[in-house]
Amino acid sequence: MATILVTGGAGFIGGNFVLQAVHAGHKVINLDKLTYAGNLATLSSVANHPGHRLVEGDIGDRILVARLLKEHQPQAIINFAAESHVDRSIDGPAAFIETNVVGTLGLLECARDYWRAMGDTPHAASFRFLHVSTDEVYGSLGAEGRFHETTPYAPNSPYSASKAASDHLVRAFHHTYGLPTLTTNCSNNYGPYQFPEKLIPLVIQKALKGELLPVYGDGLNVRDWLFVEDHCEAIARVLAGGRPGETYNVGGDSERTNIDVVRTICELLDARVPKAKGTYADQITFVRDRPGHDRRYAIDASKLRGELGWQPRHDFVTGMRRTVDWYLANEAWVAGILNGSYRLERLGQ
Repeated sequence: MATILVTGGAGFIGGNFVLQAVHAGHKVINLDKLTYAGNLATLSSVANHPGHRLVEGDIGDRILVARLLKEHQPQAIINFAAESHVDRSIDGPAAFIETNVVGTLGLLECARDYWRAMGDTPHAASFRFLHVSTDEVYGSLGAEGRFHETTPYAPNSPYSASKAASDHLVRAFHHTYGLPTLTTNCSNNYGPYQFPEKLIPLVIQKALKGELLPVYGDGLNVRDWLFVEDHCEAIARVLAGGRPGETYNVGGDSERTNIDVVRTICELLDARVPKAKGTYADQITFVRDRPGHDRRYAIDASKLRGELGWQPRHDFVTGMRRTVDWYLANEAWVAGILNGSYRLERLGQ
């Protein structure tokens, strides 16, 4: 079983990956800055597990990263660490450049130096740096077509521009220094432990509280939805068998408009916690569209399927049922975020 340095492993996708990896028998060194999106409650089941060590720190702290690499000698680095909320990037893009670009550069330089120091050894031959990215780097699609690994980059938000820059750095470190890198570009994730500012958990919480359910514009923006556990399994597959220097798109084959997603959540809640009067869909309201809102994303994951035999295990309906049921069964996790107590926990208060 491998030792893996995971960055951003207290966040949504990273946290789900850490749980899978530890339970599969891997040793995970989890480096997380514990910003607002990092939640120790996500990791409670592995908090005292001998295969998991949480280190609070920044991927841009080169002294810390170099020390962790030297001390633990991981076979791989998986970079989940990122500022990722589009609305926040519109309000304050500087933080996205600092973490997603400058931070990734620091991590890459540490990885390069660590890998070079191995010399001509089996450890060097098997080492991998896997960078987790997004389909948003490709820009916006029309009504037809899907994103391929060769689709030209055309990011339209500060967030996607920062991720595009980090992708280019990863590519450059492979071609310039020979660092054995892998990049994955995924579609919209959903599932357990997602921060409640994102669409699906936000709608669930607002619906249960009887609040209006805001939908941007006409609600017809299309996304390809990927259940987070399927995404984590794809990352593990790419790490194990992906070709160094290559990019692999990861999608859920589940295109839905935003309004369809919201209506699906309302229908699932109607069946599980019906209102005394009316339906949850009565709470839907359309609001002013997000600036620069991309119209459609869709992923072609045929390269990943063909080369590595991966395909998602959950269709949209199955994944949404599991997601809604998880949030209904884990109200304490959500409440800890909404009342801010999850941040006090990591401060020891």
